[in-house]
Amino acid sequence: MGSIDEQILRATKEIVVKFIETGRVSPTGFHDTFRSIYATVEKAAKGEPTDAASDEDKPST
Repeated sequence: MGSIDEQILRATKEIVVKFIETGRVSPTGFHDTFRSIYATVEKAAKGEPTDAASDEDKPST
C-alpha cells in the first residue's frame, strides 16, 4: 500500500471514529458510511472531482 493510500485510510478512520463518538454513525451503518467517506477522501486526495464539485460546475436551467 502506498503512502497516499495509508494517509487516506488513516484520515477516513479518524473521521469515522469522530462520527461514532458523536453518535452520527451506528454500528449497523458503519460499513456503508466507511466506504462512502473513504471514496470521498480518496477523490479529494487524488484530485478527482467529487459529486458536489461536479454539481457546482453544471449550468443551472
